[in-house]
Amino acid sequence: MLQTMFLYILAAAIILCILHIIFLCTGDARLVRQIPGPKDVFIIGNTLELLITPVELFKLGRRYANKWKDIYRFIAFNIRAVNIFNPEDIEVVMSTMKHSEKSYFYSFLRPWLGDGLLLSGGEKWKGRRKILTPAFHFNILQQFHEILDQNSRRLVEEISFKVGKPIDLVPLLSDFTLNSICETAMGTRLESSKSARIYKENIYEIGKCLVERFSKMYLYSPWIFNLTSIARKQKACVSAIHEFTGKVIRERKYFADQQRREIISSLSDDLNKKNKKIAMLDLLLTAERDGLIDNTGVQEEVDTFMFEGHDTTAAGLTFCLMLLANNPQVQDKIVAEMKQEIGDSNQRLTIEDLSKLKYLERCIKESLRLYPPVPFISRILDSPEKLSNYTVPAGTYCHIHIYDLHRREDLFEIPNAFNPDRFLPENSVGRHPYSYIPFSAGPRNCIGQKFAMLEMKTVIATILKSYLLKPVTTPADIQIHSDLVLRNSGPVEVIFLRRLLT
Repeated sequence: MLQTMFLYILAAAIILCILHIIFLCTGDARLVRQIPGPKDVFIIGNTLELLITPVELFKLGRRYANKWKDIYRFIAFNIRAVNIFNPEDIEVVMSTMKHSEKSYFYSFLRPWLGDGLLLSGGEKWKGRRKILTPAFHFNILQQFHEILDQNSRRLVEEISFKVGKPIDLVPLLSDFTLNSICETAMGTRLESSKSARIYKENIYEIGKCLVERFSKMYLYSPWIFNLTSIARKQKACVSAIHEFTGKVIRERKYFADQQRREIISSLSDDLNKKNKKIAMLDLLLTAERDGLIDNTGVQEEVDTFMFEGHDTTAAGLTFCLMLLANNPQVQDKIVAEMKQEIGDSNQRLTIEDLSKLKYLERCIKESLRLYPPVPFISRILDSPEKLSNYTVPAGTYCHIHIYDLHRREDLFEIPNAFNPDRFLPENSVGRHPYSYIPFSAGPRNCIGQKFAMLEMKTVIATILKSYLLKPVTTPADIQIHSDLVLRNSGPVEVIFLRRLLT
């Protein structure tokens, strides 16, 4: 009996040793282990490092970036990953379509976003990008600006009922950005605040599910994950989100097919003079009619753009207004610039007005440097690459840490300070093109970045024309927790006081 038990134990030990050698000591794993990184444990590698809270998980990445310059590795079972945050390595990975495929972790989003522009690759990605690019034509952005201006004025009116009291920016601005993406890209105005609230709550909940799955590596297996309460919760969230976006699609379909065709055929004309409107969703519905995309594809792109078009912009606006509240001298300079370039504070802002506000634009860029709404992206290396003088084998996941890139001392002097003048033309000379990438970079950069900048400039200028921002939450109070986008673990509060421009 004892002899049999001993043989079982010996066999198990041999199998475990073989697995350890396969996972951590042979071939590609041996190459990756030459890169510095946290100490690994027998067989499981660095798996236990992830079993911490979302706040601590975000801090862990920052500690690693401070400990290892340029690159560090992470190994767990048969998963190999390198983490990079220097512009030279990032350029190698992102500047071409060679390493354009997203890593396995993005598959966790697939039940929600399917094969939308964020997750798709190869020819499908190229085809979808081609369909959607005209939605961000300059003439279309001019029409979008009319809606953004109207929504910004409504936001100012909403704030008027809370003057002098601390306001949590997160729900305030996410309402604004959700309404704006629906009215512009989707061509549908939200009538129910309840449905919008349910949609946003499910976005937040699905983010928690995804982070929990990321940190517990046994949940990477779909068949294990699908047995858990987290999977059931995620499924319920996805169902509620799809119900909301499906309603948006159905409401836009009232547009007559011939009417939609006329609008899209006139993209090269002066759309403002013709008084014709187009939404991104119109392009998708027309492509569906022409057989270029099916109904599932339309749903995928609407889900992708509804999420990315409201949540990331809301995050960018939240941190920007918090920084402005904590830097009154910067607020004063923006207001002085508006007075000089625009004049009458009551007139409607035009795109031409906004193009004159160079200092405001620098403030937004600096805010996005300190608090990039998407702090982390990940690719699969399609072939071996030399990164920071280490040979990284094909098939390795490559995590690009934008947050750490933007706070490198060798790229940005006193990196944690808020200094908009970093983006003066004379101060940007010689800066590596991949040292600042808040909208990603390369061929797979953010298709909506011009829209996002237009939205941020419009609403911030409109707010500052009416209100003086006073700080409640300070940068020292910020405790980021790991999520799909950059989020504080608590509220981000600001006090709005009425401003009288003279």
